Amino acid sequence: MAADTATHQFPLPAILEYPSSTPPELITQGAEGRLYKSTYLLPSIPCAVKYRPPKPWRHPLLDARLTRHRILSEARNLAKCRREGVPVPAVYAIDESAGWLMMEWVAGGPVRAAINEWLRRRRDAERAEGRAGDAMVEGTGEADADLVALLRRIVTAIGRMHKVGIVHGDLTTSNMMLTPWERGKEPANGHSVEGDGLLEGDIVIIDFGLASQSVSHEDRAVDLYVLERAFSSTHPRAEKLFTAMLESAYKETFKEAPIVLRKLEDVRMRGRKRSMIG
Repeated sequence: MAADTATHQFPLPAILEYPSSTPPELITQGAEGRLYKSTYLLPSIPCAVKYRPPKPWRHPLLDARLTRHRILSEARNLAKCRREGVPVPAVYAIDESAGWLMMEWVAGGPVRAAINEWLRRRRDAERAEGRAGDAMVEGTGEADADLVALLRRIVTAIGRMHKVGIVHGDLTTSNMMLTPWERGKEPANGHSVEGDGLLEGDIVIIDFGLASQSVSHEDRAVDLYVLERAFSSTHPRAEKLFTAMLESAYKETFKEAPIVLRKLEDVRMRGRKRSMIG
């Protein structure tokens, strides 16, 4: 039987209370929903269940309508991305009336953690050599090759998403997973699987709760700007390298990328003005 709801801080969605369900594990909680880990069909197939519980401060009819719309929108955006080859979790099941979405469980860890650990190791190595250990990562040396390759994979995945007409709405390195490659197998993109493996793996974009379908160059540029700002605050030592990779790898993804990057310059200017005004 599923774990007793008394052991959880919140009521579980009905799908996780059935006797045949694997005991769910609460992974994270956000303002709008909760993410549980469970299994799909068989105990050997892990899955993620995103649940949007009822909001008691909203009118019940409005709350039900908003929940249904947001669950359906997320499922449709994921399905479109998956169909077009964008690396996102597969949708297993959905009940928009009950407020839950069941998806493929993505193995690995957040890109944010991997990059921060790589930067920490680099800092420690520089300090051991008598250097300051806080220099910007330029990406010109052989030691930076793994990070350059990872950033290229990130930007390429985002470009493919934009190409099919989806904007994420909340792009950060916390909303990207790094799924490790299998040892002994050569990845499709030709990267080596030798080394410590810290930055090796495929990029999978997750959390499409704020995503929408749009082919607006402005919307795409804002998507990039959100990621750029998040990257600069989370990984400041690699900020310049990320910006350079954005200018190169994104252009290689689809033909309208140069227009989007010009729009990005306008969005940056507006962002700077807001920062100055306060």
